[in-house]
Amino acid sequence: MSTPVTTHEDYVRWQSERRDAVTARTGNLALVETRWTGSERPDLATERASASVTVTALERKDLTTGEPEYGLRVWDAESPAIQAFDRIDTYEYDPDWVIDAQFTPVDTDRTVPFEHIRDNGGSRELVVPGDITFTRDGVEHRLAAFDDAGSLLLVFGDATNGTETYGAGRFLFVPRETAEFGSEGTVVLDFNRAFVPPCGFSAQYNCPMPPAQNRFTEPIRAGEKNVVFTGDFDIYAAL
Repeated sequence: MSTPVTTHEDYVRWQSERRDAVTARTGNLALVETRWTGSERPDLATERASASVTVTALERKDLTTGEPEYGLRVWDAESPAIQAFDRIDTYEYDPDWVIDAQFTPVDTDRTVPFEHIRDNGGSRELVVPGDITFTRDGVEHRLAAFDDAGSLLLVFGDATNGTETYGAGRFLFVPRETAEFGSEGTVVLDFNRAFVPPCGFSAQYNCPMPPAQNRFTEPIRAGEKNVVFTGDFDIYAAL
C-alpha cells in the first residue's frame, strides 16, 4: 500500500519507482493486445510467445448481461511503446497538495457508475465502500474512491486535464492505516502521487473516467502530467 509523500526525496524516489513499474515486463507500456473471447476461457498454452512476450488471463462482466466475460492480455517487454518511451512529465513537489481527509464507510456495498474510456459511453458499476470528504478554500469536497483489489483508488479530473495533464483524468491511491473498509478515520490525499492512468501508456487498456463528484473545478498542479515519447510515436496507431 502506498504511503504519503513527506519530503522531496520521497517524491524523487516515487518517480523512479514509477518509471521502473511502467517499463517492466508486464508494465503499462508493455501491453500490446487485449483480446476478449466472450464466455469461453482462452487457452493461454496455445498462444505463441517469444522470449519477450507474456500472456495473462483477464475477466470482467458483460455490460449488457452482467455475465462473466473472459479474455487475455499480451505483454511485450520489447514493445514499440517501451522503445519510444522518454519520460513521465511531472510537476514539482508541492506540500500544499498533501491533504488530510476523512473516510466514512457505508453500511453495505455501494456502487457508482464509472464510464470507461473504451465502452462507447457505457458505464460499469464499481464498488465504492465509503465517502472521502475534505474542505479546501471553503469548498467541501465529497469524493468516490472505488475498491481496487483491496485498495482505495481515486479517479479524478481537474482544470488541467487536456492542457497540462492527461485529458481523461488521473488516478490516486488513497492509503489507509487499516486494511478494513469498514473503519472510519483520517486518510491522506497526496496529490503529488497522482498518476497518469494505464490508458495513457497503452491504448489496450479500458480505464474508468472520473464521475461527476470527482471533478475539481480548480487546477491540481501536482503529480504526473503526461507520458512523453520520442519522435512521432502514437499509442493509438496500432489500434
